[in-house]
Amino acid sequence: MIPRKLAPLLFSFILSGLMSLIISAVTILRVSGFDAPFGAALLASWITAWGIAFPTVSVVAPLARRMVDRLVGGA
Repeated sequence: MIPRKLAPLLFSFILSGLMSLIISAVTILRVSGFDAPFGAALLASWITAWGIAFPTVSVVAPLARRMVDRLVGGA
């Protein structure tokens, strides 16, 4: 089992992976359609996007949580 203290990092890892995969797939489909090299293009695009998304989500998520807390009447 993964220790609970690593939950925020794991959340960022999973969220950024899924988000970057979906956005990469939609972008490639819109630009070039679903053709033979789709899988290779998706993998290349996704790896690049995830490399940017994971550190971004890791840094931005705590800030977003604080902003949401303030907007909904939290501390």
